[in-house]
Amino acid sequence: MLSEPTYIAARMVAVTIETHFATHLAEARRQGATNLADEPPSPIVEAIIDVAFWASLRKEEGHSPKISIALLPPHQASQPLIFGNRIRLTPHNLTKLAPAVESPGIHLGVWYENDELYVWGTTLAIPGICFVLEVVEPGLLVIKHSRTDGFGKFVNIAVLKGDEIKIVDEQNTGLKDCPALFDTIPGIATPFVDGAVNIMVELAASMRIHGRGGLVLIVPEHSDKWQDSIIHPMSYPVVPTFTGIAKLMKQDKCERSKADWQEALLRSIDIVGGFTAVDGATIINRNYELLAFGAKIARSGMSLPVDQIITTEPVMDGTPTLMHPGQNGGTRHLAAAQFIFDQRDAVALVASQDGRFTIFAWSPRLEMVHAHRIDILLL
Repeated sequence: MLSEPTYIAARMVAVTIETHFATHLAEARRQGATNLADEPPSPIVEAIIDVAFWASLRKEEGHSPKISIALLPPHQASQPLIFGNRIRLTPHNLTKLAPAVESPGIHLGVWYENDELYVWGTTLAIPGICFVLEVVEPGLLVIKHSRTDGFGKFVNIAVLKGDEIKIVDEQNTGLKDCPALFDTIPGIATPFVDGAVNIMVELAASMRIHGRGGLVLIVPEHSDKWQDSIIHPMSYPVVPTFTGIAKLMKQDKCERSKADWQEALLRSIDIVGGFTAVDGATIINRNYELLAFGAKIARSGMSLPVDQIITTEPVMDGTPTLMHPGQNGGTRHLAAAQFIFDQRDAVALVASQDGRFTIFAWSPRLEMVHAHRIDILLL
């Protein structure tokens, strides 16, 4: 029998999670997708969240657990590692198993039978739209699912931190006044789209990996006006421009296997992401060509200091907030806001050392800089 959950947030979010999976799995089936996971019932979702939360507060030999749990039976996994005995899903057992599965990409396989949840083993591969719960740090859980094509970062659905619940807003209603975020970087603005390569989502994830923070400026491909807001000479121009991502995006995918093409694309994205660790701004154009890195931003000579921005977050019931750009973050955030204020056809991506990630774009409807914080999509 399932134990009565004692983590109240688990009960509050379970039905919403169940509905999300039911909707997306039904749509995937309608579109002819195969190799899909089963729908997770809300009582099972509630129980898994409850156990994972209490496990996250424990320690094993001084270390807090970091675990990825995938809900699927063994036969739905590809080349699973199956334990000789089922292990009951309890906080104690999760904490004990955590050190063995901390490496990225490894999931603890969990399933249920007769209202009893158990760990059956581990797997590296899971079916499309499979329920995954990740224990990130004590008290911080992320609920997500795999994409139907199996490529790229998983889709985040909800983030639970203690008694705080954030449900991702799939419709991105907070962006209605900033079409630049939809038009320029659809990969971030519409993270739930399957079957498309979300370059900017993957780049954002790559920027966060090195933990040093970073700033990317996305500029028009047929204009040099953005250089008015850069200190010259630039320390690290890239000549000729690095076109690894652009060439792969234009490449006929029949020229190589899908897996090889995806691996090559992620390598090229990681090359660009790596340069964001260098102090200064990394500059790419809308064709994803790398123009420079380590660039210094300066206020345009014909401009005024930006004194107000609007901030949003892609969460249900989120409220836009007006603030001074200095209240939104450190020097990178302030530099990004000023750059967008001066270069209104550009977009800026800012990763903070603490894991926060913000997109800056000009909102013509509001006539101000729009800062959209998306770290909830990248955990």
